[in-house]
Amino acid sequence: MAVLNKFSRCQIFALSLIGVFFLTACFAVKPESSIKESTSGSGDTLRLLYWQAPTILNPHLSQGLKDLHASRITYEPLASYDKKGKLIPFLAEEIPSIENGELARDGKSVIWKLKQGVKWSDGQPFTAEDVVFTYKFISNPSVAATTTAYYDAVKSVEAVDNHTVKITFKDANPAWGLLFVGQNGLILPHHIFLKYNGSNAREAPGNLLPVGTGAYRVVEFKPGDIVIYEANPFFREATQPKFKRVELKGGGDATSAARAVLQTGDVDFAWNLQVEAPVLKQLEAAGKGKLDIVFGGLAERIFLNQTDPNKATKDGERSSLQFPHPFFSDKKVRQAFNYAIDRDTINQQLYGSTGRPISNTLVGPDIYNSPNTTYKFDLAKAAALLDEAGWKASNGNGIRSKNGVELSVVFQTGVNPLRQKTQEIIKQALTSIGVKVELKTIDPSIYFSSDPSNPDTASHFNADVQMLTNGNENPDPGAYMKGWTCAEISQKKNNWSRPNGSRYCNPEYDKLWQQSTTELNPEKRQQLFIQMNDLLIQDAIVIPLVARAKVSGSSNKLVGVDITPWDADTWNIKDWRINYK
Repeated sequence: MAVLNKFSRCQIFALSLIGVFFLTACFAVKPESSIKESTSGSGDTLRLLYWQAPTILNPHLSQGLKDLHASRITYEPLASYDKKGKLIPFLAEEIPSIENGELARDGKSVIWKLKQGVKWSDGQPFTAEDVVFTYKFISNPSVAATTTAYYDAVKSVEAVDNHTVKITFKDANPAWGLLFVGQNGLILPHHIFLKYNGSNAREAPGNLLPVGTGAYRVVEFKPGDIVIYEANPFFREATQPKFKRVELKGGGDATSAARAVLQTGDVDFAWNLQVEAPVLKQLEAAGKGKLDIVFGGLAERIFLNQTDPNKATKDGERSSLQFPHPFFSDKKVRQAFNYAIDRDTINQQLYGSTGRPISNTLVGPDIYNSPNTTYKFDLAKAAALLDEAGWKASNGNGIRSKNGVELSVVFQTGVNPLRQKTQEIIKQALTSIGVKVELKTIDPSIYFSSDPSNPDTASHFNADVQMLTNGNENPDPGAYMKGWTCAEISQKKNNWSRPNGSRYCNPEYDKLWQQSTTELNPEKRQQLFIQMNDLLIQDAIVIPLVARAKVSGSSNKLVGVDITPWDADTWNIKDWRINYK
C-alpha cells in the first residue's frame, strides 16, 4: 500500500511499446572514452522506466508507490531502514537511542538532532520548523493525508531549536521509529506548503514541482508521463550527485519495462517488474541487465467487501456502512472463498522465485509470521460451506442463490497480465462451485489514484472482491495493522483516504491493536501482532495469496543500487552511478 499502503499503490500511462523504445533510445548516453565512471558535471543522464507513471509528487497525498518513488528522489526523511532493518540517518545527525539520551526510557518521547547546513533545493535553509510543519500538515483532517496512521500516537512535535526536534507521545510508544522515517516520513518545506495546509492542499504548486533536500530536484513534471530532475546545486554532499539529469519515464507495461532494461539495455533501471517468472528468466538471459529481488512485508491479497457496492446512500455513497454486504457478511461464505483459492498454482505458474504462497497477511519481518495458520485448496470443502450457509444452485443456471439473491460477484483489479491470469485461475475455481464471477480490470492510473472523485479507485472499493498488493512498509508493522481497525475505514467523510477499504470492524481486533501501541516489551508486542493476524485470517476478511518480492531491474553498468524492502527503490539514488567498461 499503499502502501498501500497505503500498500501497493500503482499506476500506468498507456503508451505503445514502440513509443517506449523510441523515447528510451533518445536517452542513450555516449560517454567519452576516458570516462570510467559518471560524475557530477559529466553530462550523463540516468534513465528510469516506471510503467506505472506518477501523477502527484506530494508523498503525503499519494495512494501509489510510483508516486512515492518519484517523490523520494527529491524528498528525504529524517532516517530510513536498510534491507537489514538498520536505521540510516538522512536529515538526522544521528539515530536516537537510550544510550545517547535522545530516546526516553519510558517510551513517551524522542529527540531528533538534525544535520546543520542543509538547504532546500531553492536555497532556503532546512530547519526543525520544517519537521514541525510536516506533522501539522499530516495531522490536519482537512488535508486528508494518506500517511496519518503513522502519526496518531503523537501528542506534540516541537522545535527545541533550529536543529533539534522533540516528539512527545500520548502514551508510551514502542513504534517511535515509524515517524518521519522512510517513504512515509518525507519532510515537506514549510515555506512552500504553509498556505496549503487545509482543504486546498491538493491545489499546492509544490505537489507538481516539489522543493526537496535530496540529490536531485524536479525541473519538469507531466503527470502520467515523465518527471525530469537535475542535480540539486544546494545538495549537502560535495561529491554527489553522480548525474546531471535524471529522467523518470512512465508508460508501457511491466513486460516492456523488463525488456527495456534486461534485454535491449534502453534504460538503466526499471521498477516493479510484475511479470511471470519464466518471462523474466528469459529476458535476463540476454545479459544486458540483472534482477533485484527483495522480500519484505508486501503480499498480493484478495479483499472481500463487507458493504454492499450495489446500494447507495441518498448522497450517492456506494459501499456505505449503512448497507452490509448481502453475503460476505456471512463468515461461512468468506471461508468458502478462502478454500477456493489455489495459491500453489498461482505461485508456481506466475511468480516462481519472486513469490511465496502464504496463509498470513503479516509476512515480514519473519518474527511476525504466525505459525498458527495454514491454507488449503479444497473445492469440496468450499462447496460444503456454501451449502451450510444456505446458498443452493436451484435456478437451473448453475449459480447458487438464496432468498432471491444470486451468489454473483464483481472481481476487480488493476490492468497487468500477471493479475489478469490470477483472476482467471480464481474465476475458474469459483465458477465450479456455483459462484458467478464478473472480472473487471481498471487502468492502474485510476485504480491506484488518490482522486476522491473517482469511484473506480481501490480505496472506494465499489466491487465485491478486489485484488492488490499491500503490506507493512516498515519493519515495525504497527501502522499497517492499524489499517484494519474501525477508525481506518475508507469512506466519503474522509475522502476515501484511509486504508481499510474492506470496511472490516471488529472490537476485539481494535483492542489488540490498542494494546500493541503501548506495549514496550518486544516479545509481548510480537504476540499481539500475531494475534491480530490470526483474527483476520480466521474471520477470512482478507485472503493472502502470495508474498511478493520487490522486483526491479537494473543495467549491468549501473552500480550503487541497494534495494531495501522498507523504502522506495530510489532511497539511495545519490549513490547510483554508471560504471563504463
